[in-house]
Amino acid sequence: MITNQWRAVAQDIIYVICGVLFCGFALKGFLIPNHFFDGGVTGIALLIHEIYNFNIAYVIVLANLPLIIMGAFQINAKFAWKTLGCVMLLGICLLYVPYPPITSDKLLVSIFGGVFMGLGVGLSMRGGCALDGIEVLALYTLRRSSFTISEIILGINIIIFLIAAIQLGLPTALYSILTYYTASRTISFVIEGLEEYTAVNIISSKSDTIKDRLVNEMGKGITVYKGERGFLKGSFDVSHPVDIVFTVVTRFEVRRLKAMVREIDPQAFIYTNTIKEVAGGVLKKRARSH
Repeated sequence: MITNQWRAVAQDIIYVICGVLFCGFALKGFLIPNHFFDGGVTGIALLIHEIYNFNIAYVIVLANLPLIIMGAFQINAKFAWKTLGCVMLLGICLLYVPYPPITSDKLLVSIFGGVFMGLGVGLSMRGGCALDGIEVLALYTLRRSSFTISEIILGINIIIFLIAAIQLGLPTALYSILTYYTASRTISFVIEGLEEYTAVNIISSKSDTIKDRLVNEMGKGITVYKGERGFLKGSFDVSHPVDIVFTVVTRFEVRRLKAMVREIDPQAFIYTNTIKEVAGGVLKKRARSH
């Protein structure tokens, strides 16, 4: 148990260090030399740096401090301390690591600056902290308004990019929006990973064969719900009992599963839902065997 705890701590530290290095590379190698922006607190810090020419390392730390303190109350003290250490490490990285400017091509800067920023923020989140406190601010606002977290973050970022457009021109703001979009998609990919899971529900008159092949051929765990099918127009009173088969697969297995079900029953009804996280059951047992 102790060994597993230390392994988890070491893994978090590696995630955080890699995240900080990637963020530093994105900022000093792509965004800052080309006067580009990102969303969130990092975008606010970059905007202050461009307008007032303050050192970006100090601005990022100071801009995140109020949100880190807020995070101690909104989430927990452990998260706040880890985030403080992560942000201060980023400040040190920006001060002392000599990243060279990579390119001045605006399209490359907006895309790859966003990719490396997303990698950094995503890895730090996997390490249990945040390099950008915008989510904490959104959570704080959520409890005092009727807006969703996504709407709050979108509103804050719209303000940031409007100010950037006024101060530095519309083309820079538009390229920065592309940077933010690329970063947000990369963050989702890093957090969810290649093994993003999909929940699949199958309704078929040949459910026994489907269940057998799901378990014995694909090695999947299944759950069976008892339902009824029928209730068609013109024969609404006619229905038949049916097993509704539920299973969880990775997104790379969805196509194979659908092909297998169509082979068994071309009339089968299949619907899927993307799920953000899954643990336990057959999935847990299979992960331990690697």
